[in-house]
Amino acid sequence: MTLLCLDVSNSVTTIGAFEGQELIAHWQVSSDDRRTADEWQLLLTGLVRTTGLRDVEAVSLCCTVPAILVELRALQERYYADVPVAIVGPGVRTGVPIHTDNPREVGADRIVNALAAAEVYGGPAIVVDMNGTATIFDVVDERNRYIGGAIAPGVEVSLETLARRGAQLRSVELATPRDVIGKNTVEAIQSGAVFGFAGLVDGMVERIVESLDADPDHVTVIATGSYSEHVIEQCDTITTRDPWLTLTGLRLVHERNVDA
Repeated sequence: MTLLCLDVSNSVTTIGAFEGQELIAHWQVSSDDRRTADEWQLLLTGLVRTTGLRDVEAVSLCCTVPAILVELRALQERYYADVPVAIVGPGVRTGVPIHTDNPREVGADRIVNALAAAEVYGGPAIVVDMNGTATIFDVVDERNRYIGGAIAPGVEVSLETLARRGAQLRSVELATPRDVIGKNTVEAIQSGAVFGFAGLVDGMVERIVESLDADPDHVTVIATGSYSEHVIEQCDTITTRDPWLTLTGLRLVHERNVDA
């Protein structure tokens, strides 16, 4: 069975195709809120067919952009009415107890990441999701309960704001500079982004572990998200990188709602 999973964030949409528990293909496209349901279908069909996969037989998705979610619901009704579709939200089973002040305000992607962390790695665990728009920390305790987290600005947003608001600054490629002390403007900005966000990640993880009152050696810290690659190379607290953590979580959501 071909299961199609969509993780729609503010800037990037990650799409994956599973055969059973195996992720056999994955793609990333822009999260364009002008894309209609019909355009989403053309995009998805093209991606699936170029890899020689069979027709989609189930869909699991999470979306943090309301305008895109409207079109994805229309996509479901128009093109996938005859196959199982799980859209993460109220009424969808995840198996993760949510211990926050208002569970309904927790983003769908954060719940999915917590599910994957609990199922694959086990608690206590911290997920560090660097998706460009935000750097999100989600915490699973030793009983595999989602207990909250923290949200900081993302790398992409920070670089764009710096270039827009700084009269003598410009957009630069996210890359690791030669040294933390930049010898030119480009390297200085890259240093601030790479080493600065690495410091943010390490500092937040250390504070979260302290708040958990846990042994740091017994807490799994999982980095994910499209902007995590360069930053985590400079981090001391990350124990593993799992770029497809959210897709795994969406597969688990499908299993809990369709195969139950």
